[in-house]
Amino acid sequence: MKMRTSQADQLKTDAKQDQATLCQQIRSYDWKRIFFVSAGLILFIVFYTAGPYPDAVDPSGERFELTREGKGALALFLLTATWWVFEVIPIGVTSIMVGVVQALFQLRSSTDGKDGATRAFNDFMDPSVMFIFASIVIGLVFTKTGLTKRMAYKMLVLVGERTSMIYLGSFILTASLTLIMAHTAVAATIYPLLMAIYTLYDPEGKPSKFGKGLFIGMAFTAGAGSIVTLLGAARGAVAIGFFYGIAGREISFFELSYYMFPVGWTMVLFLWIFFMIFFKPEHKTIPGLRGRAKMLNSRLGPITAAEIMTLIIVVCTVLLMSLRSLIPALQPINKTAIILVSTILFFLLRILTVEDLEQIPWNIILLFGGAMSIGFCLWDTGAARWLAVHWLALFDEAHWFVFVLGISSFVLIMTNLIMNVAAIAIVLPVALVIAGYLHVAPEVILFSCLVTAGMPFLFLVGAAPNAIAYESKMFSSGEFFLAGIPASLIVMAVLAFFVWMIWPMMGMPILL
Repeated sequence: MKMRTSQADQLKTDAKQDQATLCQQIRSYDWKRIFFVSAGLILFIVFYTAGPYPDAVDPSGERFELTREGKGALALFLLTATWWVFEVIPIGVTSIMVGVVQALFQLRSSTDGKDGATRAFNDFMDPSVMFIFASIVIGLVFTKTGLTKRMAYKMLVLVGERTSMIYLGSFILTASLTLIMAHTAVAATIYPLLMAIYTLYDPEGKPSKFGKGLFIGMAFTAGAGSIVTLLGAARGAVAIGFFYGIAGREISFFELSYYMFPVGWTMVLFLWIFFMIFFKPEHKTIPGLRGRAKMLNSRLGPITAAEIMTLIIVVCTVLLMSLRSLIPALQPINKTAIILVSTILFFLLRILTVEDLEQIPWNIILLFGGAMSIGFCLWDTGAARWLAVHWLALFDEAHWFVFVLGISSFVLIMTNLIMNVAAIAIVLPVALVIAGYLHVAPEVILFSCLVTAGMPFLFLVGAAPNAIAYESKMFSSGEFFLAGIPASLIVMAVLAFFVWMIWPMMGMPILL
């Protein structure tokens, strides 16, 4: 009898233990992750299976149908954006899914003898992705040779021990470099420098408000600086090409800089204030920082042969890419080929070795491969143009000021989703046609679009500097998105002020 009672008690005890274990397992599930995985899938299914959606009609009466492939492209974007923002799986793996879904659902049509799946996966090796790869390699070689530390220590000696001045010095340096070189290459070069600076702030490298502000600020100011000249990004040259084809007027290198210089540097100043408010450093000063920077700089000793060779290669690369915009004979040379020559030279001269390839953040490379693929998918399927025409039709009878800001805000949204060059190519031709009906000068449309196309502050895929900053592990993609909302509002406020007051005072035509 006692034995049966003992067995019954043991069974009850085991049952309670099993129940407790089950409850613990349920609690241990990442319900937030499960929710956003499901949310992305539901958005895809609902948007893809719904319809038909109304056609978009442009001012000339041309109709644009949202095809099955177009619906699939938009549905895929909703799924991808959800998973990217909330990082339900590594962002690089989400990018791989972009190609897989296009292949499984046959979203890309066959052209040039290549099926849709081939085109979707070929985008992962697009020249723009390889440009980002080569830019990251430049940052890697700066770190390995010690040039990064040398630059960081000298900057800290100059700006001093106040964290507010470190913010300002880093932002000004980033924006200044984008005046003469592509903002992707600038971000890759500045990133290791900021890592060296942050090590002096927190030797353990733990995330902090100062760390978030330093790296997100680098990404934002790289975008702000890149609008000032044609050398900061390819979008300016593309937009000017469209403008010439439609408006019939050439925009010179110096005319673009004349109008964009005050906007870009005003944004740098406002971004500094923004980060001092929303990402105020935990410490006002870093006591003894200037003395430590001097001591550490002296320990580096004289500049080495590897550092000299690195500087020569990088300077020549930047100079050649810059001259492409000024010398017609150099324009046929692809900028990605130029910058990849630097990568080859680093290995030929044994400045880098095969082991250094393991240091490449392939998660970021895959992220941009996926961004290129979803961008081309939206373009090829007509989904992007369908969206643009629908949006611009809302403003075809609006006040000119509302029309200009409406177009600019759409470019701001689109450039966070697809390549800014593609956003310009989609929006600008339609916007210039509608502008004629509202008697709005084409120049104000061009420059307004270029301002917002250069500052995608919401998603990591909006620009390469965003993704490079993310590699610091100081912030999540969700934190970046939340910081980007007020920053984007600042962009629109600054643009509105320039459109309404400053640009007319500078001589820009606004109304015809």
